[in-house]
Amino acid sequence: MEKILLKPLSECSFGDCFLIKEINIKGPLRRRLLDLGFVKEAEITVLRKSPLGDPVAYRVSNTTIALRKDESSMILGEIVRGNTE
Repeated sequence: MEKILLKPLSECSFGDCFLIKEINIKGPLRRRLLDLGFVKEAEITVLRKSPLGDPVAYRVSNTTIALRKDESSMILGEIVRGNTE
């Protein structure tokens, strides 16, 4: 069986579609992200990055949320559709 190497959400580029496999965040932020739809197998789309690259806006379900790099680096998964540009 082939092992899939998981990437952090923070490494995705504009327009990428990311499938969540693990969330390594604890405490109130974890609860907030789960409430917003950041659950295993959810698809995340990278919407836009700020001029300095941090934070980044993501879309999950019908919610848009901005996360800092240290937060998004603890969300692991795989890119299912890359940027078409």
